[in-house]
Formats: sequence, C-alpha cells, structure tokens
Amino acid sequence: MPAAHPPELRRRALDLVRQGNPVAKTARDLGISQSCLRNWMNHDPINAARKSGVTTDEHKKLVELRFRNCVLELKIDILACRTFASDGVGSRTPRRTRIS
Repeated sequence: MPAAHPPELRRRALDLVRQGNPVAKTARDLGISQSCLRNWMNHDPINAARKSGVTTDEHKKLVELRFRNCVLELKIDILACRTFASDGVGSRTPRRTRIS
C-alpha cells in the first residue's frame, strides 16, 4: 500500500478545488492522482459533518471494535468448550468395587 499523503496536502488540494481549480490540474500540480483527489472530495463532506455518514476516524474505530468483538466471542466459545469438557459429563470412569 502506498504511503499516505500528509494531511496538509489533502487540505490544500481540497481548498484549491473548492476555489474552482480543475481537479485534473490540481492533482497534476500537487503530484497526486486524480482518483486520489476525487476520493478525498467524496469523503470531505462526511468528515466535515456536512453530510450524513461515517467519518474516516469512526470507520477505523468500528473496524477495531468489530475485530475485538470477534476475538472476545472466540474466547467465550473456547471457555465454554473447556467448561463443557471438564464438567464431568461422559468423562467419569466407573467406580471399582473391591472384591474381598
């Protein structure tokens, strides 16, 4: 994955486009691809809270929390299996009786 562009570059590019500069020229002048700039433009209204949706930071947090949730559910399943296996069901050996 290519290195992320600095936030200052992103802000500058978005400001130039908002001022009416063409996307192609702005991208070329700043050394970024047009698709990169268009992605920034598509995400900008959401990050600026002008449009409903999930911000980039919220998306990252959701991904982290979903991963953590999966890990915790897996741990619960493992503990449940251990408990079931150690509760004695089907694991007892028959008692021996002494013959005198």
